[in-house]
Amino acid sequence: TTEIYTLSLHDALPISRRKITVLILLFVLLLITGGFLFFIKDNKSKKPEKKDYGVFLNADASSLEKFKEYDTIVIDAQYFTRKDIGILHENDVTVYTYLNIGSIENFREYYTDYEKLALGDYEHWEEEKWMDVSSPDWQKFIGRLARELYEKGVDGFFIDNCDVYYYAATASIFDGLTVILQDVMSLGKEVIINGGDVYVTEYRERYGTAKDIMTGVNQETVWSGIDFDKGTFYEQNKDDREYFCEYVESCKADGAEVYLLEYTTDSKLIQKIEEYCKKHDFRFYISDSLELEVIRDDRKRKNDKWRVI
Repeated sequence: TTEIYTLSLHDALPISRRKITVLILLFVLLLITGGFLFFIKDNKSKKPEKKDYGVFLNADASSLEKFKEYDTIVIDAQYFTRKDIGILHENDVTVYTYLNIGSIENFREYYTDYEKLALGDYEHWEEEKWMDVSSPDWQKFIGRLARELYEKGVDGFFIDNCDVYYYAATASIFDGLTVILQDVMSLGKEVIINGGDVYVTEYRERYGTAKDIMTGVNQETVWSGIDFDKGTFYEQNKDDREYFCEYVESCKADGAEVYLLEYTTDSKLIQKIEEYCKKHDFRFYISDSLELEVIRDDRKRKNDKWRVI
C-alpha cells in the first residue's frame, strides 16, 4: 500500500522561520493600529484654524466665545471688563479697542459733557457730531479715556474719525489730531488709524513718516462701496479703488501694518479682495453687514439697518 502525504507551505517552513513571519505580521499590525490611533488623537488635539481679523463694534461680552475663533479683533472695550479681555488673551486673541477721537455719539455717557465742543453734524448719522479736536478739554478727556482702556489690558487702539480733518481742514484741527495721537502712542501700544487718509497723507508729506502717530492703518471700502440711501453695497468705482490702493500701499511702504474692512456679499468681489490682500500681505475683514455684530439696546440707531464706523 502506498501512502501519499500532502505538505502545506506552512508545514514546509521550519518552525523558527514561521515564528519570524508571525512576528513580522504582528509588528506591521501594531504599526498600522498605532498610527491610526495617533492620527485620531492628533486630530482631536488640533485646534481649529483661527480666522485672521474681525471688527465687532456692536458686540458685548456675550460674544466672547465667538471671538476665540479669531487671531485679532477690534471691539469697543468701553463695554468690556479687564476680565473679559483677559479671557481672550488666554485664548491667544489680540484685542484692539475702538477709540473715537474725531466725533462724539449721543449714546456715550459723556456726550452731554462735551457736546458743546461739536463742530457740526456727521453726514448720514444724525446722532453723531464732529468734534473740535483742538480743544484742550477734549484732548485731556481722550487721554484719560485711552488710559482707562489701557488699564483693561488691550493690545492697542483702533482710532476713528481722523477724517475730521477732511471735514474741517484747518491748522488747529491738524495739530489737535497730532497732539491726541502722539499722546496715545506714548502708551506703548499699537495704534491703528481707521481711514484718515487726508490727515495721514499730509502728516507724512510734512514729516517724512507717520511712524510717530500710528503703527497701522485700517481702510474701509477700498474694493466695496456703500449706498446709504438704498442700504446696499456695490463694487467700488475704479478711481476711488485706485486712490485707496495707492494710499494703503504707501502706508505699508512707511512701515505700517495694513488692514482692509470691506462690506459685501458678492463672491467674485470677495475673491478679488482676498487675492489683492494676499499679494500685498494685508489683513482684511469682509462683513456682510454694516452692523458689525450684535447691536445693544443702548446703541440703536433711528435708521438702524446700519452701524458703520
